[in-house]
Amino acid sequence: MGSFSLPHLLLLGVVVLILFGGKGKISEIMGDVAKGIKSFKKGLSDEEAPAKPGEPPRTIEHQTPATVDAQRDANKVG
Repeated sequence: MGSFSLPHLLLLGVVVLILFGGKGKISEIMGDVAKGIKSFKKGLSDEEAPAKPGEPPRTIEHQTPATVDAQRDANKVG
């Protein structure tokens, strides 16, 4: 007991290579995560773009119940 077996040593080697191998793999991974978060936030803000100052606010056009009934009757087949 207390000694490292082959799977333990391989796992330790992989962790050491990830942390210290190459040129800044951790910083590259964190940079990719940051880019993903920025693009996600940009995507959310694009959906709800605010109205321009000279533009009137958007409204939802409502139909009266009589108009809806007339359209429904016109679409009936038979």
